[in-house]
Amino acid sequence: MHQTLTIARREITSLFFSPIAYVVLGLFALGVTWIFFLGFVPGQQATMRSVFGLVARFMIFILPAVSMRLLADETRSGTLEVLMTSPINDAQVVVGKWLGAMGFLLVLISPLIVLIGVMEIYADPDYGPIITGFVGLLLIGGLYLAMGTLASAATQNQIIAFFITLFLIGMFTIVTMILGSMNLANANVREAIFYLNVETHYAQFNRGLIDTADVVFFLSGIVLFLFLAVKLLESRRWR
Repeated sequence: MHQTLTIARREITSLFFSPIAYVVLGLFALGVTWIFFLGFVPGQQATMRSVFGLVARFMIFILPAVSMRLLADETRSGTLEVLMTSPINDAQVVVGKWLGAMGFLLVLISPLIVLIGVMEIYADPDYGPIITGFVGLLLIGGLYLAMGTLASAATQNQIIAFFITLFLIGMFTIVTMILGSMNLANANVREAIFYLNVETHYAQFNRGLIDTADVVFFLSGIVLFLFLAVKLLESRRWR
């Protein structure tokens, strides 16, 4: 566990050495603040539902850019080979990298706390959907970063890793929504496709609901993609 956290700290530190990270953080903060004040009416009950929904959409493009370097950059520079020959196992490397990216995600969405403070001063916020919305953002962000970790383990090219992650996210958002909306003969197949849609599960959190099935969906997806990333790293030992 200590070694995993060491890798996580090293990863989040390296992320903040990149000027691109500060550009992403700045643009994200400006974007969500602008969206927030477009719908903010002082004195009335305020909600973050529309802001959270758009943040979840922004993550589709932002998080692949964060995760694309996690393992691909290590492979390109040759430092991954050093890690693989050290006492640290592959699972610790993958989980540590993912946790580091999750740390960046927490910093990324931290401006939302400031906006909630503004609501507390000038409006009447409903904290139930706000809390569940935050939980949903962490879960959907964790899933996208797990997909990105897998993509980054599959190639040493960061751009390719970026597009692989976009493809995976698209499969679980746009493709499942299109296929689920089609008039398929088998209702069970259509229901199964809808179940795989990430945004359908996140919508429950954004409405103020926490369903065990939605939590299990995100956690099992995170575990699955991290497990596949570990297996990819393990396969390199036999090449």
